[in-house]
Amino acid sequence: MDYSRTVRAAAVQISPVLHSRSGTMEKVLKAIDDAAKEGAELIVFPETFVPYYPYFSFVLPPVLMGKEHMKLYEEAVEVPGPVTDAVSQAARTHQMVVVLGVNERDKGSLYNTQLIFDADGSCLLKRRKITPTYHERMVWGQGDGSGLQVCDTAVGRVGALACWEHYNPLARYSLMADHEQIHCAQFPGSMVGEIFADQTEVTLRHHALESGCFVVNSTGWLTAEQVSEIAPSEGLEKVLRGGCYTTIISPEGVPLCEPIREGEGIAIATLDFSLITKRKRMMDSVGHYARPDLLQLSVHKSAYSVVGPEITTPVEDGGHCPPYQPPPEVLPE
Repeated sequence: MDYSRTVRAAAVQISPVLHSRSGTMEKVLKAIDDAAKEGAELIVFPETFVPYYPYFSFVLPPVLMGKEHMKLYEEAVEVPGPVTDAVSQAARTHQMVVVLGVNERDKGSLYNTQLIFDADGSCLLKRRKITPTYHERMVWGQGDGSGLQVCDTAVGRVGALACWEHYNPLARYSLMADHEQIHCAQFPGSMVGEIFADQTEVTLRHHALESGCFVVNSTGWLTAEQVSEIAPSEGLEKVLRGGCYTTIISPEGVPLCEPIREGEGIAIATLDFSLITKRKRMMDSVGHYARPDLLQLSVHKSAYSVVGPEITTPVEDGGHCPPYQPPPEVLPE
C-alpha cells in the first residue's frame, strides 16, 4: 500500500433517461469523458443508475407496480453484456477506475448491483446489495457475502456499498477490515426530502472517520419533468425531491469539495493518501484500536445457490437430511 500517493476522484450527480438503457448509457459515457478532461482517475455513479433507479416503487402500491416493473426488466443490464463492454472500453481508453450501479437481470430476477472496473477495463467486482431496503424488496433479490470485498485497483484499495447498506455496521466493518482506502458509496437521490441528504452526510462522514478512508459518494437526480412523470399525483411529487448529497470526504471526516445538492454536476477532489495514516495514527479501528480478544467479525463470503452440495439421507435416520451448515469464514488477521 502506497500512502504517499494522490488520486484525482470524481463523483457524478446525474439524471437518468427513464425507460432507456441506451439513453442512460450515453450519459454515462459522456460523464466519463468529461471527468477525464478534469484529470479524474476514479469516477463513481449513483445507485442502480443504469437504466434508472426504481423510483416508481416508492410512490406506487405493489398492486399497481406491474407495468413499471416489467419496463425495468426490459431495460435491465446483463452482466457481462453490451453495457459492461462499453464501460470497460471507456475505462481502458481513459485509464480510469469506474464504479457503476446497475439493475442487473439474472434470468427471472433483478438485483441492485455495483460494478467496479479497473483502469485496464477489467471488471474486478460484481456485488449485489445484500438487503434491499423497504420498497426495494418488491423489485430486487438479495445479494450475498461474496461481494463484501475490497479490490486492488490502479487508484488503491476500493470498496463499495449501496445506500442504506451503510446502516449495517457489520457490512461496513467487513470492508474496513479488508483495509479499503477509498470507499465508493451510491444513493438514489431525489427522494424523501432534505432530511435524506442530511442523514446521508452524517452517515458517510462517520464512515470516513471510523474507517480512516476517503469516501466518494454519488447520488442520482430527477428533473421536475421526471418527477411529474413518475409520481401518480401532485401530492406524491414532494417525496421525489431533495435527498441529494454528492461529495468527496477525507479520512478526517471533512468534505474535500462543495457538496452537490441540486441539479447535475461532477464533484472532483484530490485524495492525499497521507491523510489515511494521519487518521489511523490516532484511531485504527481494525488495528491498534481493535480488541480481537473481545470482539471479532465472522463473514460468510461464499456465493449462495439454489443448488447446494449433495447430502446423503441414511435409511436408519428416517430419510431426514441434516441441516446444511456452511463452513465459517473468519476474516484474516
